[in-house]
Amino acid sequence: MVPVCPRSGGSAHQPRRRPSRCRSGGFGVGPERAVRSGFVTLVGRPNAGKSTLLNCLVGSKISITSAKPQTTRLRVMGVRHLPDAQVVFVDTPGIAKPVTSLGEQLNETARTAVAELEPLDVICIVLDATAPLGRGDRLIWESLPPGMSTVVAVTKCDRASKAQVLAQLAAAAEFDADAYFPVSGLTGEGTDALLDHLAAGLGEGPAYFPPESITDLPDAWRISEAVREQLLTRLDDELPYSIAVRVTEWEADRIRCDIAVERPSQKGIVIGRGGRMLREVGTAARRALGLDGVYLELRVRVEPDWQRTPDAVARMLAPEAPSEPLD
Repeated sequence: MVPVCPRSGGSAHQPRRRPSRCRSGGFGVGPERAVRSGFVTLVGRPNAGKSTLLNCLVGSKISITSAKPQTTRLRVMGVRHLPDAQVVFVDTPGIAKPVTSLGEQLNETARTAVAELEPLDVICIVLDATAPLGRGDRLIWESLPPGMSTVVAVTKCDRASKAQVLAQLAAAAEFDADAYFPVSGLTGEGTDALLDHLAAGLGEGPAYFPPESITDLPDAWRISEAVREQLLTRLDDELPYSIAVRVTEWEADRIRCDIAVERPSQKGIVIGRGGRMLREVGTAARRALGLDGVYLELRVRVEPDWQRTPDAVARMLAPEAPSEPLD
C-alpha cells in the first residue's frame, strides 16, 4: 500500500475532485499531455475478485481485500500509468440482494458508479472461475448500459482447474462481450494481456491524474480501510459486517480511529482480552500504511443497528474526515 502523508489529512497522491469525462482539461492538475486515456469500471458479484484484480492491474494496493463478501464499500479509483496511456480503473462494491440499509447503499454505489462516469470507455464484468455462472451475474450483465464496450475477466484462475476455467469462459459466452480473459489477480496470470487490450482500446485524451497519483481516495479513508482490513482478517464471519471505521482526529504524529460496532457484546470481541486484538490491528495497519513514528489510536464504540439506519450508513461511509492537522 502506498504510504500516506502523516502531516496532512489529505492525500499527497491524488486530486480530490470527482473525475470529469470532459476531454478539455482532465482534473486541472499538472501539465496536460495527450495520451490514450479512459475509465474501466469493474463490476460483479460480491467476492468475485474485483479488488484483487484492481490492485494487480494498478500495480499497488489500492482496495482492501478479504475473503468476506462486500469488503469494498465505496467506489474506488486506481490509476495505471503506461508510457503512452493512462487507464483509470473503477472498483465497485459487489452487487447482491440486500438485507440491510448498508447492503442497499452498496448496491446503489455500484450502480451509480457507472452513471457518474458516463460515457465510460469499458465495463469489465468480473466472474469467479470457481463459482458457476448464476442469476446474479446475469442480472448484473442485463443492467449494464446498452452499446457499451464490454470485457469479461474470469478471475481466480490460480485456484480453479483448467476444466473450470474453460467451463466458465464457455458459459460467459452468452454475454456476447467484446473480449474474454482468464486471469488471476493474485499471481498476475493473464493480467498483462487484459491490460494491453484495455489500453489499446482507449481514445486519445488528457491524462486525468498526474504521474505520481494512483488513486482518488483521501488518505483518511485509506487509513480507516487499512484498520478495517486487519479486523476482517481476525474476526468471525458475521461480526465484520457490523463494523465501520472512521478517522476522527489527525495530528502530525497521532491519528485516532473510531471503530463502530452494533452491540456491546461485539465491543469486547473487537478489543480482545487485555486489549490484545486492538494492539495487533493497530500495529498491522500502521505497518501496512508506512506510518512509522505515528501513534495510531483505536477506540471502539457502540452504534446500535447502524447497518439498518440509512442516516447512520451514510455517515459511516462518508470518505471525508479531518483534512488538516488538529491544533
